[in-house]
This record gives sequence, C-alpha cells and structure tokens, in this order.
Amino acid sequence: MPVKFRITLLFALLVLAILAFVCVSVYYFSYSSRIKDIRTRLTNKAITTGRLLGQRNVFDRELIRKIDESTTAAMKEKVVEAYDMQNKRIYWYSDALSDSISTDTAVIHRARQHKGDLYFRQGNKDVVACYYPDSTNNLVIIAGAYDDAGKEKLKDLRKILLLSFIGGLLITVIGGYLFSISLLRPLRRIADEVNDISARNLTRRIRSAATGGNKDEWSYLSDTLNQLLNRLQESFDIQGRFIANASHELSTPLTSISSQLEVSLQRTRTLEEYRRMIQSVYQDVQQMNKLTQTLLEFARASGSGSGLEIDLVRIDEILLRLPGEITKMAGTYSVTLEFDQLPEQEEELLVFGNEELLFTAIRNIVSNACKYSDDHHATVRLTVRAGEISIRVEDKGKGIEKEEWERIFQPFYRTDEAHAMPGFGLGLSLARRIIKLHKGWVSVDSVIGTGSTFLIQFPSAGKLEGPGISTA
Repeated sequence: MPVKFRITLLFALLVLAILAFVCVSVYYFSYSSRIKDIRTRLTNKAITTGRLLGQRNVFDRELIRKIDESTTAAMKEKVVEAYDMQNKRIYWYSDALSDSISTDTAVIHRARQHKGDLYFRQGNKDVVACYYPDSTNNLVIIAGAYDDAGKEKLKDLRKILLLSFIGGLLITVIGGYLFSISLLRPLRRIADEVNDISARNLTRRIRSAATGGNKDEWSYLSDTLNQLLNRLQESFDIQGRFIANASHELSTPLTSISSQLEVSLQRTRTLEEYRRMIQSVYQDVQQMNKLTQTLLEFARASGSGSGLEIDLVRIDEILLRLPGEITKMAGTYSVTLEFDQLPEQEEELLVFGNEELLFTAIRNIVSNACKYSDDHHATVRLTVRAGEISIRVEDKGKGIEKEEWERIFQPFYRTDEAHAMPGFGLGLSLARRIIKLHKGWVSVDSVIGTGSTFLIQFPSAGKLEGPGISTA
C-alpha cells in the first residue's frame, strides 16, 4: 500500500475514533439527561398526588382525577396509582381507560424500604415508585408516562449525530488524502533529485527548494543525503587519485625493466654486462615488490575490521619493538623511548586491535620521522591519562608547512623535500587508516626549522564497551 494511502487510513481511523467517542458521549449524556428529567417530573407528579390524597377533607378522589385529566398535555399516556400499607390500591388514574401499570408487590415493598423514588421502565413507559409518608397512611404512589417529547429530541439528536459522523468521516478522508500528498511532496522531490545523481554526476546536490526551504525533518534528510554525497564524492576522488598514482608507481619499474631487457637483447653482451643488467632489473623488481606489499597492506587497512584477528594488545610492548626494527631498516636510524607517568593498572595500557597492524602504523610514522630528521633520530613518548593513550613521535627535521599538514596523509602525496628521498608516499596514509580502524586518530604539529610532532591517540580497552574495530 502506498504511504499516502496508509497516512490517509491512519488519519481517518484516528479522527473516526475521536468522532465516535464524541458522538457516543453526546448521546449518552443527552439520554441520561432525558431519564433524569422524566424521573424528576414523575416524582413531582407522585408527590403532588400524595399530598392531594392526604388532604381528604379538601380533595376527594374524583376531584383529583379531574386535576389529572387537566394536565394531560404535560405527559402522554399518563398512569397514576396509589397503594396503602396493605398494598391495596386506593387511587388510580389513566389517560386511557384500558391502560394500567402491572405493579408487582416486590416493587411496592422495595419503594418502602428505599424510602425514596424508585425508577424502572415498563413497556414504552418510564415509571417511578415513590414512597410518600403522611400522618394517617404511608402511601406508595406509582406514576408512569410516555416521554414523547424527550424521545423525539433523542431521535432528532441521533439523526444529527449520524449525519455529522458521516460528514466528518468524508471530510477526514478527503482532508487526510490531501494532507498526505502535501506531506510527502518534499520526499518525492528529494527522491527525484537523488534519481538524477549518478557516479558520473556526484557533484550535484539536493537543492533546498526541494524541501520548500523550511528547516524541518525533510530539510534534515536532504542535508544528511548531501553529506553522504560529499563523502561518496570524496571517496571516489581519493580512489581515482589512488588508482592513477598506483598505476604510475607500478608502471615506472615495469617500464624500466622492459627497457633494460629490450636494450640487452639488441646485441650479445659480456657476462659482466649481463650481471649489471640483471642486478639493475633485480633492484627494480625489489622496488616493485615492496610497492605491491605496501599496496596490499593499504588495501587491508582500508577495509572493515570484521576479518581481522582482534585481541587485547599492550601498547608499551609494541613500542618496545621499535628500536630494533627501526635500526634494521637503516643503520643510521635510532629511536629513544620515554614512558611518562605510566599507570599502575595494566588494563589502562591495553587496546583492542591487531598487534601487527598497530605496529606497522606506528613504525611507519617513526621511520618517517627518522628519515626526515637531520640526525635520523626520533623520540617516542607514551602517556596515559583518563582512559586515553597518547603517543608523541618527535623529530628535528626541517618541518612541514601548515597547509600540507593534512595533505601528507593522502595516498602518494609527497612534499617537495620528500621527492629527493626514496619512498612511495603511502606510509603516513597507511598509518592513519590503520589507526582509524582501531578507533584512534593521528595528527601532526610542525614548526619550520625546528621539527615535527606526530600525535597518536587511542582509547584504552577499559574505556570501550567491548572489543571492536571502527569501520569509519
């Protein structure tokens, strides 16, 4: 069922319930008011008859009948009966000679016990049995009549309520349908705008005119979709640049290998020449192999953490592996570890993650600091405060321009100074992706001529609800 029909149906059912409740309430209170009115009138009639019967020296029974005959216009089909202590009928009057009230002795007895008026219905008549004590005889007077005027009013009220209910229902259905169309119109406009957006047209955004320019839930939806499109466009741009740069980096050693092999096959060469050529080709193959491994690690870190082996890892143990590993990379590289104010509780040094990936990320940042430091030395400081693990990697290099602080984390991006150094420009980008995968963050602060400081932050395992890897 379309949403506009469901909204119309729900809206109609809601208003239908409200209308039904109002109509039933109005009719119920009107019905109760009629009962109360006729009961009061019959009670007054019974009391008046009792008073007249109690004044025998003034009013005899024939005179009382004449008085009752003269009030026929007040109530129709009126019947009045009076019973003495022996339950003997001492007075009777009826507008029609054949009309009477079948009075049960139990009703008379209950009226005496109740010592008030007792209401009941008999046929189409409303009847009241009223106990009337006097000085000579305790009478029970029964008065009944057909409430023609009250029932006609209720009949007219039922017609009015029924017509109002049907009319209100029709207005509700039509109004609900028009309301649902108006409510869903911005959603349809947003859907039409989104349908016109494709992978080749990601620069287009949902216009505010599609939501009527109002700051409401539709505006929030369009803003959310625009933010999603911004992230998708950024991802596509990064992917495109990554593929172009990766293709370029891979084609360079392949072109070099192809050229050297082509030149070597043009004529017969000496053993020493072949050895030099093979050595050069081997170096190109090693460079390509290293780039391929780096790209595989980058792709692994760019995915989700669902396929990784996650465990509790002590961050200080990872840092202790750095000095030996960095020295293996280059004999001139060195690292100093400084652990400031380590917590007494071991749990505060634990993080949820993959040990090898974490080590790769931190090693890339530290080796990058050693590479661009004048003395090829890096200082690594570990601090733990309030469930937050902070690692600072400091070097004494030439520094990085502020506008390049974020660019250096892009794949294959290299500063002007870095072009003179060996590498592919993937180390810092790979490190950030791995750290983000572990719900952490890395940033840089640099001063030209003084050096750079990379800040790595992780939430400790105790701060998290349970093991997990961020896919953001």
